[in-house]
Amino acid sequence: MGFMPDGLYDRDILSWSEHQADLLRRLARGERVNDVDWEHVVEEIEDVGLSELHAVESFLDLMLVHLLKVHAWPDSSSVQHWRMEIGSFQKNAVRRFSPSMRQRIDTAKLYSDALEQLEGVKYDDIAPHPLPRSCPFTLGDLLTARRAELEERLDASREAS
Repeated sequence: MGFMPDGLYDRDILSWSEHQADLLRRLARGERVNDVDWEHVVEEIEDVGLSELHAVESFLDLMLVHLLKVHAWPDSSSVQHWRMEIGSFQKNAVRRFSPSMRQRIDTAKLYSDALEQLEGVKYDDIAPHPLPRSCPFTLGDLLTARRAELEERLDASREAS
């Protein structure tokens, strides 16, 4: 691959990334290269990590919303579907989770956001059962506890409220 003109990053990210990867491989072999787009390379590397963090947070958010649905509308015909989704979201979160994310994920904020998403929502024209206002889960719970355990913890937390 030869030199690619300025602005390629904005015009064709795929070509840009392939070119930069080639340049970095050549640099790693000890070759002298001059046209590495360091500013964007560094930015993209940072974005990869943030993207993974946001993906895990998104799966945890979906998991919490579905846990709350199960407890807010326990008689809904959708409960079994929500339960299956909880397991799927948990598996996806676990697959993408890395240890350095532990200190960056705020479960209380995710829980608050999940509650907010359900504000004013009715299923089959039925108002939700009351839900705990504070998060009864740790990040470890969300990543490792079985769905039934999470439901029990939510039940216990609601009863203590």
